[in-house]
Amino acid sequence: MSPQLEMFKGTLDLMVLRTLEAMGAMHGFGIARRIEQVSGESILLNQGTIYASLVRLQQRGLIRGEWGISDNNRKAKFYSITKRGAKRLAEAAENWDAMAAVMARFFAEEAN
Repeated sequence: MSPQLEMFKGTLDLMVLRTLEAMGAMHGFGIARRIEQVSGESILLNQGTIYASLVRLQQRGLIRGEWGISDNNRKAKFYSITKRGAKRLAEAAENWDAMAAVMARFFAEEAN
């Protein structure tokens, strides 16, 4: 079992956007479980954390929520990424790749 990772500010929102882009509309619990699964359980999310992210993203117009019925026949809000959210995600992915390359150079320099 790996220790839980410390996330940088804003990374959870990007993980939510990426999850919705890849998986389509999902409810909050499903989004949290998917992020945990993809992270290899290195990121564990409680309800307060995931729902704060969902509220933030919805207020910014990056996702939208609609009420529906979950697989276990319960009322749930299903979230989906908006065009604005997809654009923001693409921009963030470019920035993330560039920053990762810079950091890799710094760590490679450390080793030399």
